[in-house]
Amino acid sequence: MDHALRQGVPHLMLSRLLVLAGLLYLASGRQVTKAVREAVMLSCEYNISVNELERVRVYWQKDRQVVLSITSGRTEVWTGYENRTTLDIPNNLSLVILTLRLSDRGTYSCVVQKPEKNGFKLQHLSSVMLSIRADFLVPSITDLGNLSTNIKRILCSTSGGFPKPRLSWLENGEEIDATNTSISQDPLTELFTVSSELDFNMTSNHSFKCLIKYGDTTVSETFSWQKPQQQDGRDNPNNQLSVWMSFLTAVSVFLVIALGALACNRFAPRWRERRRNEARLQIRTIYSEPERQRAEQNV
Repeated sequence: MDHALRQGVPHLMLSRLLVLAGLLYLASGRQVTKAVREAVMLSCEYNISVNELERVRVYWQKDRQVVLSITSGRTEVWTGYENRTTLDIPNNLSLVILTLRLSDRGTYSCVVQKPEKNGFKLQHLSSVMLSIRADFLVPSITDLGNLSTNIKRILCSTSGGFPKPRLSWLENGEEIDATNTSISQDPLTELFTVSSELDFNMTSNHSFKCLIKYGDTTVSETFSWQKPQQQDGRDNPNNQLSVWMSFLTAVSVFLVIALGALACNRFAPRWRERRRNEARLQIRTIYSEPERQRAEQNV
């Protein structure tokens, strides 16, 4: 008889372990995903009246660290969850966490114990995995101006994501070297900010992609550059017309000046000779007038 009991004890303990493992397996299949700064409600999946809380123990813990407990009807919230965590008793002992942080991610377990003669025994156990996402914003690309006549600098930046990102610049699917890349993390929220500068030659067309990879997720933005269109006289009809007009104007002015100079050289001697003849005639008139008057008087 005793031998039979001794053989039955290991089988009983094994059955309890199998039941417990089954509960953990079923509970661990539950997963909830929320975003940073959102609120979450994790159900214990156990219904209990307020009166029963005076006799049972309820523990919510994360990765073996207690988050909230109820013992002898008294609720206690543990460090790191104060002022943002409560228990929704009517709603299956659900744990409510406000203003989620990245540090809140992990596996949460709800344990309910009931009293027995020599202490407390496990009445209920359930677990749920809480995943918290923190997506980076779509990157913004800013034109920082020209470093020289043909070199321009642009800046790609984004923030608010997790885990630690890797930023790369791509052109035609190939990675190119950046000028400056910086990554910083907020010590309170654990969120990352990343930025990177890129210099390029403005004399060619470009299409750059700023790619941020964090975990299994990526986000990107594209910057396109078209080189300035510089047209010379051979390609631009307006330039051709302007050149020809300037040329014809210059030729016309030259011809007018040349013809004027030629006319002056040709007619200047005649004009000077004419002026001399007119002067001689005036002199003769002056000297001959008195003689004419005396001749008229003698007659």
